[in-house]
Amino acid sequence: MTVNPFDLKSALLAKHAQHVVLIHFPIALFISSVVFDLLAIWRNSRSLAKAAYYNLIAAAITVLAAVITGVLAWQLQLEGEKLRGNLRLHLGLGVSAAILIWMLAWWRRRQEHADSKSLAVGYWALASLAVLVVALTGHLGGILSGVEAPN
Repeated sequence: MTVNPFDLKSALLAKHAQHVVLIHFPIALFISSVVFDLLAIWRNSRSLAKAAYYNLIAAAITVLAAVITGVLAWQLQLEGEKLRGNLRLHLGLGVSAAILIWMLAWWRRRQEHADSKSLAVGYWALASLAVLVVALTGHLGGILSGVEAPN
């Protein structure tokens, strides 16, 4: 049996669907952004702060692809069936994580234009919440994909 490489449904329904592959980019970019920000404060480095900014912007852009492919996988694999349990929780956390990342990117972009040198306490509170939500979403996604076994 040959598979047409241009068949979108076959590509999305593959064992390692696009969502599972793409999701690692916004997670890594976002976590790297937070780490670069912390290093920038510790080392008082403007270049590390810029690296954090660009990683955050890239995370905000790539999180769109992750959300879109997640919704497409739901629609194509489950044929739009009503979500229940962990899958519904994963969707809610994923959308929440995407919104938080976009809020942080907006906040950070606004601050870059104001040429402010330090991040507000509110920014750090939101970033901490976003790290927690991203971690919970990823953990739940790992359980759903079978990579992590539930306890």
